[in-house]
Amino acid sequence: MNWKFFWRLNAHIQLAPLLESGEETLIGGQAVMEGVMMRAPHSYCVSVRKASGEIVSETAPLAKISDVYPIFKYPVIRGLGTLGQAMKLGMKALKFSADVQLAAEAEKKQNEANPASEAPSDKKKGPTEIPAWAMAGQLGFSLLFFIVLYKFVPLWLTEQLKAQYPILEGRIMFNLVDGIIRIAIFLAFLYGISRAKDIRRVFQYHGAEHKVVFNYESGKPVNVANAQSFVTFHPRCGTSFLIVVMLLSMVLYMFLPFDTMLGKFLARIALLPVVAGLSYELIRFAAKNKGSLLTILAMPGLWLQRITTQPPDDQQAEIAIHALEGAMELEKSQGGPLVIA
Repeated sequence: MNWKFFWRLNAHIQLAPLLESGEETLIGGQAVMEGVMMRAPHSYCVSVRKASGEIVSETAPLAKISDVYPIFKYPVIRGLGTLGQAMKLGMKALKFSADVQLAAEAEKKQNEANPASEAPSDKKKGPTEIPAWAMAGQLGFSLLFFIVLYKFVPLWLTEQLKAQYPILEGRIMFNLVDGIIRIAIFLAFLYGISRAKDIRRVFQYHGAEHKVVFNYESGKPVNVANAQSFVTFHPRCGTSFLIVVMLLSMVLYMFLPFDTMLGKFLARIALLPVVAGLSYELIRFAAKNKGSLLTILAMPGLWLQRITTQPPDDQQAEIAIHALEGAMELEKSQGGPLVIA
C-alpha cells in the first residue's frame, strides 16, 4: 500500500462520521471509495465500481443492535449502540471498497509489467487486501487525530486567550470561545480537504446516497432519472449529527467543575459518550417532530452538506441504486417488510 493510498484511506476514515446516515429502523447508507454502502433494518450491501466499469458488491445480513443487546433500547444508550454499529459497519464497508481498489491497482501494475503475454508476470504485483493491522493502525491514528484536533487544540488555544483576556475566566465565556474555535477548526479542515479531487468524488457518492434514499422514501420507482430529481441535503446525515455534537458539547462543558487544563481535557474525553447519546436523541426527536424548535438544530448540518454532498453523475447514482437493491433483496428474503417501489 503506497503512501498516496494510505492518506486517501485515512481521509476516508476521518470523514466516515460525516458520510454515514440512517438509523437501525430506517434506510441509510455511507459513501465509500468509488461506491456506496446501503443498509436496511436487517441487511446491508456495499457496491463499488472498478476502473473497468464492473460493479463489485458485498451483501450480508445485519442484526439490529437492540435485538442482540436489549440494553440498547433505552434512550441515550440506544444512540451509542446505533452509532457504534454504524461506525463498525462503515469501516467494514470502507475496507471492502479499499480492497477492491487495491486489487485493481495491483492488476493494473501486473498488466503494465507484462502487457504482451497472458502469462502471469514474475514481478510482484503488490498487495490486494489491506491487512487487519494496517486498518487498526489507521483507526487508531484517526482517533488520536480527532482528540488532538477537536479536544486538545481548542482547549489549549482558549487557555492562551484567557491569559490575555480575563473575561474568559468565567466558564460560560471560556466554553463559548472554546466551542467557536472547535467549530472553526472543523469547518476549515472540511473546506480544505474538500478541495482534493478524490474527496470531491466521495462527496458525489455521498450525494448519490442521499438522492437514492430520498427517491426510495418518496414511494416513486427507484431509478436514476427519479433519483437525480431530488436534492442531496438529507436531515438524517452524519454531518448534521456532528454539528449537533459540537453545539451541545459547548453547553454541557459549561457545567464541568474543573479549572485546570488537564481536568478540562480529561473531562471532555470522558463526556464523549454522553454527548453522542444526547445528540442522537435530539436529532431523533427533531426528525419525528418536524416543526418543533429542535428542528433548528438540523439546519446548520443541512447548510454544511453543501460541502459534504455534491451532485453525482448518473453512474454514481446507479451505484447507490445497485447497493440499495442488493440490501432490499436480502431484506425481503429474510421476511423484511421493506421492498423497492
